Amino acid sequence: MGSTSDRAVFRQIADQIREAISKGRFKEGAKLPSESELVEHYGVSRMTVRSALSVLQGEGLVHSEHGRGVFVRPRPPVRRLASDRFARHREQGKSAFTVEAEAAGSRPEVDSLEVKEERPTQDVAARLGGPRRVLVRRRRYLLDGRPVEFATSYLPLDIARNTPIAEPNPGPGGIYARLEELGHHLDHVDEEIRARMPTPGEAKTLRLASGVPVIHLIRTAFDTERRAVEICDTIMAADAYLLAYRLPAT
Repeated sequence: MGSTSDRAVFRQIADQIREAISKGRFKEGAKLPSESELVEHYGVSRMTVRSALSVLQGEGLVHSEHGRGVFVRPRPPVRRLASDRFARHREQGKSAFTVEAEAAGSRPEVDSLEVKEERPTQDVAARLGGPRRVLVRRRRYLLDGRPVEFATSYLPLDIARNTPIAEPNPGPGGIYARLEELGHHLDHVDEEIRARMPTPGEAKTLRLASGVPVIHLIRTAFDTERRAVEICDTIMAADAYLLAYRLPAT
């Protein structure tokens, strides 16, 4: 553990295990190392390990089975098609967030934006068909001045490089309008949706109060050639998601 870190040791351990889960080193349903193994690995007390596991249980990442151990909690996504929804927004020349926030009577804005080229993670590369480099667009959205959503889009670099998509403001209709101008006509959009507790970083970015869950949405846009042309990984406060997107609260 980092001796110079101002974070408690048990939180540092929770951070490392959380990262291992997010990167797939511990798959859904997999058993974590035992308390004794974690005590030996990190050189800490059993109470410190238990506190770290308690953090992860509170986030809904793991669950304990008496006499068996601690396991990564399965989180099967809800899948849905959202093609019609995005088609309507392109016709209005606005982003989906803007249109649906305005429909809910809220004032939408973006208060931070980063556009850069990166090497994709294994998961993003697999979803996009294996590009070695991607264009990344990260932005935080606000409703009535309150942070509610942090979204990261990934696009194959061979499509997006040296186009308006690589500019901070891609123009009316957003990146989907630019993709269609480039010949990648949108065929359908798949969405995977999960509800969970936020990571510490997500809670800080969205300024979430303790106990507020988030919606984790991964959207994949396909063109008429069935090529995945964009991945959008979005974290949103659950209450704001229900407000802005008018989902039934059931």
